Amino acid sequence: MYWDKAIKAQIVAENSPRHDPKDTGSPESQIALLTYRIQEISNHLREHKHDFSAQRGLLRLVGQRKRLLNYLKRTDIQRYRAIVEKLNLRG
Repeated sequence: MYWDKAIKAQIVAENSPRHDPKDTGSPESQIALLTYRIQEISNHLREHKHDFSAQRGLLRLVGQRKRLLNYLKRTDIQRYRAIVEKLNLRG
């Protein structure tokens, strides 16, 4: 998957608490980037059902996002609720 710098900067700026395109370290930015990658790989797997390496990578990304969400929930519940609502996660 090719990362376009403009897309990455836009995702980070929209989801960063400081709205800074260079704030890639915040949990919100990381969760948003992982969500974007998960959606891209899911679309790929709809077309290529037998791509098991992509499927394994998808599960790895989902686990990583889950750990970041748990961290954010544990440290700052308000930011957790905001990012979950913004990205339409958890139902």
